Amino acid sequence: MPNLERLSERTQKIIKDESENIIHTYGRLPIVITKGEGMKVYDVDGNEYLDFLAGIAVNNMGHCHPEIVEALKSQIDNLMHISNIYYNIPQVELGKKLVGLSGLGKAFFCNSGAEANEAAIKLARRYGKHISSKKGFIKSGEVISMEHSFHGRTLTTITATPKPKYQEGFEPLPTGFRYAPFNDIEALKEMVSEHTSAIIIEPVQGEGGVYPVDKEYLKEVRKICDELDIILIFDEVQCGMGRTGKMFAYEHYGIIPDIVTLAKALGNGFPIGAIVAKNEVAEAFQPGSHGTTFGGNPIACATSLKTLELLQNQLEYASEIGEYFKGRLNELKDKYEFITEVRGLGLMLGIQLTFNGSDLVLKMLEKGYLINCTSDTVLRFVPPLIVEKEHIDSLINALDEIFSKIE
Repeated sequence: MPNLERLSERTQKIIKDESENIIHTYGRLPIVITKGEGMKVYDVDGNEYLDFLAGIAVNNMGHCHPEIVEALKSQIDNLMHISNIYYNIPQVELGKKLVGLSGLGKAFFCNSGAEANEAAIKLARRYGKHISSKKGFIKSGEVISMEHSFHGRTLTTITATPKPKYQEGFEPLPTGFRYAPFNDIEALKEMVSEHTSAIIIEPVQGEGGVYPVDKEYLKEVRKICDELDIILIFDEVQCGMGRTGKMFAYEHYGIIPDIVTLAKALGNGFPIGAIVAKNEVAEAFQPGSHGTTFGGNPIACATSLKTLELLQNQLEYASEIGEYFKGRLNELKDKYEFITEVRGLGLMLGIQLTFNGSDLVLKMLEKGYLINCTSDTVLRFVPPLIVEKEHIDSLINALDEIFSKIE
């Protein structure tokens, strides 16, 4: 395993070159990863790591899955890019697949989660203007998002993300956003009106600390949206695509959104984003009202099609192994008072600490495990859905050893 106090000359050189040539927008960890296979990644010095972060919930079928790699290579040999001026078969097939899986009406493809949420907000506002004009009033375009949420890094999506650290220095921010306490239905009822265009919710908040939405709360939100013609958007950029043991996290709740946003694991590492919307909502977009040059790229769509095929066969296992993982984490909670809660769904899990957990990420890195700390005090675990019990047991033993030395 790497000695983080004595990095190799090769690693130091790469880090130096990065610092001199790349804009400093990331707080990187001091390893240079060059290869991935299944649950494992390898750095430039040949050190091996078990990956419990999966590219931040992206590589749901593991690194370089051979069938996904083959689908990508095959498409490259035929067609890489043509733009959306023309039809392409992988895009049409992926649209059919997502519509069938989601039970919604039509898809739109883009390149990232932020772009998906941007498209969803634009669509919701446009639909709201159309509906309200028919009913004799004008919706303001107001969008309500949840406290502790995260929706992306564009100006619109950082405004929908009520965290000062993401917004600071980018003012003036777009108008029309309000923030409601998560899982507080009475507070939400006080905020909404017939002029509200959309409510956007992550069924499981990821960056906010791995908080699942309450089932009864979500039912009430759906009811409010139906009564007031408000578009309900589920941001499943992180919690979708099998992450929770179901293809879509909203399947745990029996609630259908008007729009769902997707990205991350949709391409198992190849950049792709999407929204899927009910037909009557999707009709608010017409040619020219929204678009993208690279969205629905043939390579991205072919890669995603194979990914979805594999994920469909992995859901039951992901649910079962997620329960096992959660049980093992609860064993640590029972042992250490500084762990106050274990929460999450499927293989989207977090443990709440009473202190900042950033140092633990480094300690686990030295032991050969990739994990993450979010919201400062939550250790987050989002491994590939192919993770096995022996991988989990190994991680638990490493955490236990580190925890035992905390005073």
